[in-house]
Amino acid sequence: MKYLIAGTGGVGGSIAGFLSLAGKDVTCIARGAHLQAIQTNGLKLKSDLKGEHTLAIPATTAEEFNGKADVIFVCVKGYSVDSITELIKRAAHDKTIVIPILNVYGTGPRIQRLVPGVTVLDGCIYIVGFVSGTGEITQMGKIFRLVYGAHKGTQVAPGILEAVQKDLQESGIKAEISPDINRDTFIKWSFISAMAVTGAYYDVPMGEVQKPGKVRDTFIGLSTESAELGRKLGVEFPEDPISYNLKVIDKLDPESTASMQKDLARGHDSEIQGLLFDMITAAEEQGIDIPTYRMVAEKFTKH
Repeated sequence: MKYLIAGTGGVGGSIAGFLSLAGKDVTCIARGAHLQAIQTNGLKLKSDLKGEHTLAIPATTAEEFNGKADVIFVCVKGYSVDSITELIKRAAHDKTIVIPILNVYGTGPRIQRLVPGVTVLDGCIYIVGFVSGTGEITQMGKIFRLVYGAHKGTQVAPGILEAVQKDLQESGIKAEISPDINRDTFIKWSFISAMAVTGAYYDVPMGEVQKPGKVRDTFIGLSTESAELGRKLGVEFPEDPISYNLKVIDKLDPESTASMQKDLARGHDSEIQGLLFDMITAAEEQGIDIPTYRMVAEKFTKH
């Protein structure tokens, strides 16, 4: 199967690197100096799971890609989704599946509305991955878990979800086909929102969230409020969402920070809209009180 990775940042670059190491057919979409470095010197992968490698992976801009792909992983930031719809339309054939791997809830249905003729699934990822240099991706820690599936009513050609799972597992990625992707993407959004917002609000790495005190209490407050929203939206949590979020945060490398936090610190575009303000909007629409979210929002003016 031919894989196309739209967005070769920490997530997309890690997926591409692991697939390439396993001999899978993968092409990357990137931009600017990052793209030039990958084209010239290969993609450098520094991975706690796989070691250090330089991989000769075909890479191009979205505009220049003119092939077809069986599986398109969408790994751009939430604010860039609209920019890759033309790529999806051009790269898809009648059996192509699109798997968005974003931190923002509702991405699959949003992309499906933009490309009605293509089969769009949804997905989420648990990984610490980031761009550590031009043309270089670092994957930290022992967690690399990718969950994906079809929303209710989406028809998928038989066998393709399992074929993707096999390829990912052969590449060393813990891949799971979700029976309820709406639930699983909400759980990820709840976690990453609490993690990124807490880290950015206090400007601390995850080690500070792992210690008892006001930083951890803020994380718990955010998790509690988003869990209430989830229940109101009909999400059935398999375990207590606050305990779950704490379990995940406590496994992270203490030095790690969320990409939103890194972007804010550098003055770059960030996912603060999708991870903070969209959560507040959704809660207000459901009539849910969110004092912790409102408290942290005061620090961040809406851009």
